[in-house]
Amino acid sequence: MGIIVNKNNQQDNELSRRISADLREKALQASGVVGDEEVPDFAEDSEYVQDFKKTSRFGWVWVVLIVLAILSVISIVFF
Repeated sequence: MGIIVNKNNQQDNELSRRISADLREKALQASGVVGDEEVPDFAEDSEYVQDFKKTSRFGWVWVVLIVLAILSVISIVFF
């Protein structure tokens, strides 16, 4: 013998959306952020990354060269 249970997913989705929005708003208020402004990230100002340089626009070339080197080593070893 079984029990058939019908759930109204639309109401559940609406309720979970409202709860999520309420929790997000409370978390933003607790963190001191007002509205939709972006939270500043001070990672670039930290001492650890102080002397780092940004990657140039041709940084992708290094990735391609490394992948080609790995593929050539694999082809030499296995073929």
